[in-house]
Amino acid sequence: MFVDHAKIHVYAGHGGSGCCSFRREKFVAKGGPDGGDGGRGGSVILECDANLSTLLDFRYRPHYKAERAVHGKGANKHGKNGKDLRIKLPPGTVVRDSESGELLGDLVSLEDSIVVARGGKGGRGNARFVSSTNRAPRDWEQGEFGEERTLDLELKLIADVGLVGLPNAGKSTLISKLSAARPKIADYPFTTLQPNLGIVKYRDYNSFVVADIPGLIEGAHLGKGLGHEFLRHIERTRVLVVLIDITEGELSERYELLEDELRQFNPILPERIRVVALTKADVWQDGDPTTLDIAGVTVCKISSISGEGLQQLKDVIWDNLQNPERGSEGGAA
Repeated sequence: MFVDHAKIHVYAGHGGSGCCSFRREKFVAKGGPDGGDGGRGGSVILECDANLSTLLDFRYRPHYKAERAVHGKGANKHGKNGKDLRIKLPPGTVVRDSESGELLGDLVSLEDSIVVARGGKGGRGNARFVSSTNRAPRDWEQGEFGEERTLDLELKLIADVGLVGLPNAGKSTLISKLSAARPKIADYPFTTLQPNLGIVKYRDYNSFVVADIPGLIEGAHLGKGLGHEFLRHIERTRVLVVLIDITEGELSERYELLEDELRQFNPILPERIRVVALTKADVWQDGDPTTLDIAGVTVCKISSISGEGLQQLKDVIWDNLQNPERGSEGGAA
């Protein structure tokens, strides 16, 4: 089950308290203070794990607590620090403070980690309070409380290429032909209810990752249909492939509708390199439009069933991934 949003509450460990103690030994009439300090509480740390791809586990376990520290003891024995709690998250997870909405971090690479709740400091024992005027202090400190906070976790898939289009445009069929992904495919809208990732092998030793999201409808940026829920999964992509059914209506009108939805959801999305794929070329009939002229955008006519144009589409995608500064060269199918 794919889950891309979760809310969790994290608790850092409390610090240990200092100890009030005096040295007591045979033949030592008046031993001085020997109370040790308390340990530091464990912190809560979020880090990437490439083996994870969903936030499902966090839906059923919303509370996480780090280990508290040990109190100080006599004989100048300091308390043991609490163990840090390391929570594994899938790459692409955005972490925000639930109350303030503050962005705490974005876990993209495996080296990324975030300390979201720091453990409390340990208190000082009475040995720390010795002075020239107070040789036998009875002062000591309590350990500090660890931080706690509620976090919003939002997963944005990390992919090189994003497939966007109206419902039933052929996105799931295309990703199933280009990769080993096996999404549900049917001849009715909104067959795809969750994002799908597929690894496309290119030539002999190269590959790139493609993300397929549910179809967009007019008003998707406002939450209509499933678009608002999943549009964020293409925000990290470098190339957008816009799929348009060659058999339905005016091509330019549907392209503008999709561009407008992307622009209103995130103004940066239309600036991504775009490739247009006119799908279902195998059922093309006389009178259907077959060309779409868009400045700076390559247009490919493809059929996922017959395989027509798929290699050309992969070539165009790969060329744009390798030469992002150049972008797509305009051209009609």
